[in-house]
Amino acid sequence: MKIRSVEHYDLNQLTDLMYQYIVDFYKRPKPPIEKIHNLIETLLEKHSGIQFVAEQDGKLIGFATLYFSFSTTKADKVTIMNDLFIVENARGTGVAHELFKRCETYTKENRYAYMSWVTATDNYRAQKFYEKMGGSLENWLNYSI
Repeated sequence: MKIRSVEHYDLNQLTDLMYQYIVDFYKRPKPPIEKIHNLIETLLEKHSGIQFVAEQDGKLIGFATLYFSFSTTKADKVTIMNDLFIVENARGTGVAHELFKRCETYTKENRYAYMSWVTATDNYRAQKFYEKMGGSLENWLNYSI
């Protein structure tokens, strides 16, 4: 298994993974393919964020997305791990650990103040994983409009 940055040739496989994540896992409406491709292309530029993939035998089995932002309270740049998804048959094999560590390493190597992330309140498996990775629950509530 190999962890690496997304490349242009990953477009089709990554699109399929992202649909599994959005539609199958999170039960959200399927975004138009043009929007998925635009997001992937934007992240390939590595200005607003970056994606990493886990590849095994030429097949993508997971991905993680870091978005770049800022923290006013730290007066510094930060990364936000918005996505960490592993195909079902590869869960529990260490793939999530490796993708998470790659995101954490990228954050540190590029001198971001910290990496943060969110997960669904009912995603207990992810919560247990993040606690195992050293994450701690913050005192902030997330809102959206």
